[in-house]
Amino acid sequence: MDSSARKMTGPKHLALILLFAAFTGAAAAAPIFLSPDDYNPGTLLPPPPPEESPAAKAELAELDRIQSERTPAAFARADRDFKTRNGTIFQNAIGPGFDLPKLPATAKLLADVGTDEDTAATAAKDFFKRERPWLTDKQLKSCSQADAPLSAYPSGHATMAYAMAVVLASLIPAKGQAIMARAADYSENRLVCGMHRRRDIQAGQVLGTAVAEILLRKPAFQPEYQAARRELAGAHLAP
Repeated sequence: MDSSARKMTGPKHLALILLFAAFTGAAAAAPIFLSPDDYNPGTLLPPPPPEESPAAKAELAELDRIQSERTPAAFARADRDFKTRNGTIFQNAIGPGFDLPKLPATAKLLADVGTDEDTAATAAKDFFKRERPWLTDKQLKSCSQADAPLSAYPSGHATMAYAMAVVLASLIPAKGQAIMARAADYSENRLVCGMHRRRDIQAGQVLGTAVAEILLRKPAFQPEYQAARRELAGAHLAP
């Protein structure tokens, strides 16, 4: 990423854009901490490339290559990630003490982050309305077609992974790199699944990170955040 791109996605610039812009969205669960003035996907994310453009064709070519090279084991891992949309995806990255049924405050925090990022992802999907890759490339064998909304941009799974990862990494800095690596791997599995193209998961990374940064600055978010911090400290997972 060049310096101008870094400036465009820096926390201060994001805050100015997102707090200034109006919210554009589709039907989703009511957000818990985000407000209608917090973000606008049309000003935060670049549009995906047109379907017949060289860039879009290159994305499909990448999916065809991944499909030709993926092993049954890799596809099974990607399918497990497809079916798991909650904070348990970070258990191996953090360690056996990260057992969400035994960490109710942390589980609630991540569930509420998930609700708010889903609101953001749904709004962006409705704004951009990008087709799923299998609608263009009939040869793709994806993890599922029946259970996925037709709009693919940004990836909802990637948005979730990065929103939760940024919050968790701030709570457990010693595991920050492992947490962020798991978010990247989880998002990459959307390509292995044939559910998304490269720019879909990149947009999910941007949106999920932005949502997390907004939440971390919200006073209303702090009671849940601090409760999770105390709980993770008591479990010897956080400072």
